Amino acid sequence: MIRLHHVAFSRSFRILWLLEEMGLEAEIRHYGLTDGSLRAEEYRSISPAGRVPALEIDGITIHESGAIVEYLCETRPEHGLGRLPGDPERVPFLEWLGFAETQASILASLNMQHLFMGDPSPASPAVLRLEAARLASTLKPMEAVMKKRDWLLPSGFSAADTMMGFNLFSAPYFVDFARFGALRAHIARIEARPAYVRAREKDGVQQFYSKPFYPVPEEA
Repeated sequence: MIRLHHVAFSRSFRILWLLEEMGLEAEIRHYGLTDGSLRAEEYRSISPAGRVPALEIDGITIHESGAIVEYLCETRPEHGLGRLPGDPERVPFLEWLGFAETQASILASLNMQHLFMGDPSPASPAVLRLEAARLASTLKPMEAVMKKRDWLLPSGFSAADTMMGFNLFSAPYFVDFARFGALRAHIARIEARPAYVRAREKDGVQQFYSKPFYPVPEEA
């Protein structure tokens, strides 16, 4: 039995997509960010921090996207989506997994300030401007890589790309992608993958972005 605890359009989509790439059937349990379901005692017994993803597999429960990705790749190497010790791409593979969380932490900050702190938001426009600039600065090295190849690693598609499944689809809410042509092409390649399409069909409807773009508000 494989069971993924999931919120639509969140970091847990990374794992949903990777499971589809591996052809692994999983039960998907859906939660909401604002309905209290992640704070319920039943879920806290699974994920003490009340966060997603949480993956029940092989008789254990694993938290944190990067840890889950590494575990799946190392216990299911036949799918060729990880880079195991000794592989010349092992270090860049791990670097991309870590970079995905560096980028996601900025997205989480922007989500919190734009979406979850009330309206009108008490967040400082100066802080929002800084966070949007920080996010854009993390997109620039990815743009440079995507100008040279189709996927993050030279050898081709890997689980490192699935770790960006949350980031690349959330970032355009805060950063204008008109200047990131290579990343737009990369997103189109992702959207053409059958496993990605299947994962989106299982993902559910995102319920927190109500606008297509969130600009930095004017100074008071």
